[in-house]
Amino acid sequence: MLRRYIVIIVAIAVCCGLAAAKDIAVIANKANAPTNLTVAELTKLCKGQTTRWSDGKPVTCFIRQPGSPEMKVVREKVYSVPTDELVDTIATVNRGKNHPVIVVVDSDDALVKKVESVPGAVGLVDVYSITGGVTVIRIGGKLPLEPGYPIHGN
Repeated sequence: MLRRYIVIIVAIAVCCGLAAAKDIAVIANKANAPTNLTVAELTKLCKGQTTRWSDGKPVTCFIRQPGSPEMKVVREKVYSVPTDELVDTIATVNRGKNHPVIVVVDSDDALVKKVESVPGAVGLVDVYSITGGVTVIRIGGKLPLEPGYPIHGN
């Protein structure tokens, strides 16, 4: 009987671990969608260091709340900063601008809708929230769920 409980507990732990492992897709508005970015290029976009696309359109980066569990992998692998520094980065980048460079939204659905409707938009979203209204960008030549994809959660 004890053995059965141990097997059940291990199975639950494995399932929870798999559920927590997320791939974050980088999506873009179809009007400006690059097909591939390096991790360094993505980081510059997300930190507001690249503010225009090659065609001159302003970049708007949509992300989830910096302290949310959904942003854990993004904070670690794209921004490489703790939550409080990311909040400061967003405030600094947007200060004094007519057009916000980094916009925080409350849900993946809201993020996808914003990216669909804002020319020049890019966003970081759970791979299972992608719709046909956006383009998924390869990062380092890889798409989400492919082995070696750089924005994979553990």
